Amino acid sequence: MIYVVRHGQTEWNKDRKMQGRMGVPLNDYGIEQAETLKVKLQNVKFDFVFSSPQKRAVQTAEIITGAQALMDDRLDVFDVGEADGLPISEVKRVGLLPDLSTYNGVENPTEFASRVFDFMKELQKQYGDKEMNILIAGHRCTTGCIGAYFKGIPTDGNVLQFSSDTGDYKTYSFSLFR
Repeated sequence: MIYVVRHGQTEWNKDRKMQGRMGVPLNDYGIEQAETLKVKLQNVKFDFVFSSPQKRAVQTAEIITGAQALMDDRLDVFDVGEADGLPISEVKRVGLLPDLSTYNGVENPTEFASRVFDFMKELQKQYGDKEMNILIAGHRCTTGCIGAYFKGIPTDGNVLQFSSDTGDYKTYSFSLFR
């Protein structure tokens, strides 16, 4: 079983700021959320623990499992470029994403999905036919994209609908592909 966990709350989640790669850690409530998941998942033995390299995701994974997370850059948060840290209400957006013509450094959404799918394809190739439990800690965008790997990218492109709330998780199985 694959447990896809969205990191616990940060101050920027609470303050409704655009949160990308600036490395904001969990706040006290985010730590509590991870501790709650640790209790919920205490009877699950995780064979592998993967995480985005962002501190908030690593903290969440390691609190839940008590194991050191294997970081993979393909699980990193969508790069919002110069919009990072700005109040969401003030960010000029096209759909849900920062406007590429306004902010430098915003990641291409197709390339983002490609890197997350690449990670999942590799995971499936290595472990898809084995009975094991894998925890993957990430962000709203990465956990949503992992959901799209299993369910397909929606026609409107909004993979965020597959993400869980902060400090929560969803489960998937590679058996869907067999």
